[in-house]
Amino acid sequence: MASKMEFKGRGLLDGQLLIAMPGMENGDFARSVVYICAHSDAGAMGFIINRPQPVTFADLLLHLELIDRNDAIMLPDHARQFPIQCGGPVDQSRGFVLHSDDYLSDSSIPVSDDISLTATLDIVRAISDGRGPRHATMMLGYAGWGPGQLEQEIARNGWLHCAATEDLIFDRFLDDKYDRALAMMGINPAMLSMDVGHA
Repeated sequence: MASKMEFKGRGLLDGQLLIAMPGMENGDFARSVVYICAHSDAGAMGFIINRPQPVTFADLLLHLELIDRNDAIMLPDHARQFPIQCGGPVDQSRGFVLHSDDYLSDSSIPVSDDISLTATLDIVRAISDGRGPRHATMMLGYAGWGPGQLEQEIARNGWLHCAATEDLIFDRFLDDKYDRALAMMGINPAMLSMDVGHA
């Protein structure tokens, strides 16, 4: 898990969704929906919320030596089915839990009025014990941008952005999340693809 991070104030895009335009050249972000957790003059940081990760929560607990093989077999359903996603191309060995604000620890960082981020083992233990937040997902890795980089990508029509909803962030149906994010903005993905193809 990651060490405690410092978020300084709220930026313009904090708590927003980025939706990749069809012309996005970076393969890591093709058809991605990104939840922005921190945005400032120093750069931006967020998590892709529609990329599956083949690692299971039981695998993670075993890797962190929080349980042994016998315990893994006995994990309750909520822990066995707990979602782990690929949060982005940066530092994929680090884990972050994006979650509802009904769980807070000394290491939790508020991202918005309703959503927090915790990157320490206490939340992993709480989830495995059934004491975790109401809504949560674990991300391995994150998406990061240097100073001015995200703004330049938006100016070049690489991203659309809109307000995030808790339902979309924590929804476990990843396959059509990109289309549903566009639909929240009133955009038909097929029309968007055609527009970009004729640019």
